[in-house]
Amino acid sequence: MPEPEKSLGSRILSFFVKEGTDTASGTPVAPSVPVTPRPPATTPGTGSPNSVPTSLPNSNTSSTGTVDAKFAEHFANVLAQNNPPGPDYFEFRETLRSLSNLGLPEDKQFQAAWASFKALGGVSDATVLTNTANGYIAALNKDRDGFGKSVETALTERVGGLQNEQKRLQTENDALAKQLVEIQKQIDANTNRLTAITGEITDQSAKITQNRQNYESTFAHFTDQIKGDIAKMSQYLT
Repeated sequence: MPEPEKSLGSRILSFFVKEGTDTASGTPVAPSVPVTPRPPATTPGTGSPNSVPTSLPNSNTSSTGTVDAKFAEHFANVLAQNNPPGPDYFEFRETLRSLSNLGLPEDKQFQAAWASFKALGGVSDATVLTNTANGYIAALNKDRDGFGKSVETALTERVGGLQNEQKRLQTENDALAKQLVEIQKQIDANTNRLTAITGEITDQSAKITQNRQNYESTFAHFTDQIKGDIAKMSQYLT
């Protein structure tokens, strides 16, 4: 874009999450890669949240996910990293948003935005919009795959380790129970630890599961909007 612009990631974020939108509470974990204007293309998803944090935020552990502020910022960063040079889908969407308050019908908004985009970029084929929009969906899908693998690894390492410890201590308790009274203190200590592990398993499982649900909901929020625009571009611009 020729005009001085704020962070590209911040602009992209504003396309999907309006200011004041109520997202999941908690302590957001900022992406390890800063959101900067037109960064060079890198592997999508480098840094958070693909690396599941050691201490997960205390977000609402409901049965379904919510649009999470840290994931929204992360997705905006992924899209910014994959933003190609020159005008594309996001410049078109920014133009479209600027027309939203003019009271035009939706088809007229898209057509007017397309006319402005063509004047800006000197292009005449609307497939440049759908192609770049699909490219952004591909980048988000790639990031989602990496995130899913990191969640499975976290579950295996944290919950699996606690479950193994639980089984080991219970077996040890069974053996200690058959021995002399002098070892009763050790049995009691292990029993106390078993009680604590049960709570840790529940807590860790809930936190990791909620983190994944928040990710999926935020992912759907982004991709649904892009897919909706693709459908409308196909309807109105071809």
